[in-house]
Amino acid sequence: MDPFDDSSFGGFPIFFVIFFCIIVGVILFTVIKGTAEWGRNNNSPQLTVAASVKTKRTKTSGGTGNTGASTSYYVTFEYDNGDRQEFKMSGNQYGMLAGGDSGKLSYQGSRFLGFERVST
Repeated sequence: MDPFDDSSFGGFPIFFVIFFCIIVGVILFTVIKGTAEWGRNNNSPQLTVAASVKTKRTKTSGGTGNTGASTSYYVTFEYDNGDRQEFKMSGNQYGMLAGGDSGKLSYQGSRFLGFERVST
C-alpha cells in the first residue's frame, strides 16, 4: 500500500488523515487540560495571604503578517514563608502592580483574584 495513494480513505491520502488526527488530538488535549484546571480552581478554597510582588513578565505571541499580536501578563508573588507562585492576569491588573509591592494576595487555586496593597 502506497501512503501517497489517492484511493486510500475515500480519496484522501493517508498523511492527510494522520495530520487531521493530530490536529484534532491537540485541540482535544487543550480543551480537556483547560477544563480540568478550571475544575481544580473551582474546587479550591479562596485564600487571602500576605505576599509581595517579586517579578513581572509578559509574553507576546502572534503579530506576523496580517495577524494581531496578543500579550499575556504574569506576576510572581512571594509569601512570608519564602514560597513563590506565579499568576496570569489582565493587563489592567498587571499595570497596577510594581515590584516590591506588599499586601494581601487573594487567589483560588491558580486563579488570581486580586491584590490589596498595604502601605508600609
